[in-house]
Amino acid sequence: MSRLFAVALILVFSYAASAQEHVHPPSSGAEKLGSVHFATSCSPAVQPHFDRAVALLHSFEFGAAIKGFNEVLAVDSTCAMAHWGIALSRWTNPMAAGNRAPELLQQGRLAAAAAKRLSARATERERGYISAVARLYNDFERVDQRSRFVAYERAMGEMAERDPADTEARIFYAISLAASAPPTDKTYANQRKAGSILEPLWERQPNHPGLAHYIIHSYDFPPLAPEAAAAARRYASIAPSAAHALHMPSHTFTRIGMWRESIATNLRSVEVATRTASIAEALHAYDYAAYAYLQLRRDSAARNVVDKLPALEARFDVNAITGAAPGSAGVFALAAIPARYALERRSWGEAAALEPRTTGFSWAEAMTHFARALGASHTGDLTKARISIDSLAAIRHRLATKGEAYWSEQVAIQRLGAEAWLELAAGRRDSALARMREAATREEATEKNAVTPGPLAPARELLGDMLMELRRPGEALSEYRLTLVKEPNRYRSLAGAVRAAGASGDRVAEADFRAQLKALTEGKP
Repeated sequence: MSRLFAVALILVFSYAASAQEHVHPPSSGAEKLGSVHFATSCSPAVQPHFDRAVALLHSFEFGAAIKGFNEVLAVDSTCAMAHWGIALSRWTNPMAAGNRAPELLQQGRLAAAAAKRLSARATERERGYISAVARLYNDFERVDQRSRFVAYERAMGEMAERDPADTEARIFYAISLAASAPPTDKTYANQRKAGSILEPLWERQPNHPGLAHYIIHSYDFPPLAPEAAAAARRYASIAPSAAHALHMPSHTFTRIGMWRESIATNLRSVEVATRTASIAEALHAYDYAAYAYLQLRRDSAARNVVDKLPALEARFDVNAITGAAPGSAGVFALAAIPARYALERRSWGEAAALEPRTTGFSWAEAMTHFARALGASHTGDLTKARISIDSLAAIRHRLATKGEAYWSEQVAIQRLGAEAWLELAAGRRDSALARMREAATREEATEKNAVTPGPLAPARELLGDMLMELRRPGEALSEYRLTLVKEPNRYRSLAGAVRAAGASGDRVAEADFRAQLKALTEGKP
């Protein structure tokens, strides 16, 4: 274990006690969003309200931020920067993959246009912000989303370079760098640059919500996650009135394998999110919590999350702009949680019985088809497995046609994994292994999206499972080890490693992995 990782674990282990000491419960009535000051040329009377709206924006509380900026306009109708804030809030979570809906883009463009109309009264600095946000929406009917976002990132970079004293410009530039990073770049150049901007600023502004928040996002990758430990430990206490600030530390906890801490902070997030009708945010937090429960073998607690989904779905408006989690994240969680519950328990019959539902987000639908295909192959229903694999192929083609490159590749990986297990069930061992190896290689070439705590079943872990079925435990042990590098403290990989080490005669490794498994589950089988 590296010194950096060890330090990170020490920081994270102290999270629960720190949170109990410093986080005000939602029922306390005292709003706490952190400290932000964004100077504007608007009426001095609206400055505190503008600062509050920007604080909400930094915690991705987009619905509340839009309301706050509209309250500014109710007092000062000439405040161009309030329209800027609405336009940026309309973009919603910059870390969310997937193309924005045209109707939402149109609303953002209208806000950006309103800001521009008032920009004659604004300062040159403010006109820079207004010009930058317009690039997110300019000609969206013909220019692809990534090109528009990169244009925004470059504009914010020019602002930050032109006026280094404008810390807000540097902060917004940093999160745009992290959000625009190619998921295939394993040097993490953008993310490291973002962190190098944010960390010194955070030392000077330790109560700024955006700084802690964006450090977590910038380092939300296995090799970088320990560097976010301090921000993860602090963010919830900076802005406990924001549901997303309570959820966000779990991104780091998940990357490090701190499941109990992830559960605790996500349950607090759910409480605030449901109270403020941010149902997509509640569903998103529950997805992370359910994943953590399943790693600890707390299956009944995970089942309780599954049982809560119908009531939440009844309150869910996919088009509502509320918190950090867009409607698509709510749809994703509704599909992912039952699929996780089946696959993590290796309940193949339950997985095969999952019923896919058509939504406006086919990459979320793919989760159900993937789980269903794996379950059907394991239970011998090869016809059902083939039907779901065909559906995955159709979804992948649809996403590619729409320019959804990231999700198209994720579904392609799921299809390969599902085909591999179908091939194995049909007795075609070489073909099965070739497909599973390709799935593992392609999955490692990309990264998980922020919408999910992790894949339903990591491809390399599935490869280890397949090698165990083929009675090649030494090779399987290598695959489980590699999975645990990326997914530390993952139950299924640890359990697989115990079996593989035992079957291959590696008693030292078997004892080591068994001890890790016992510590993880507190002795549960």
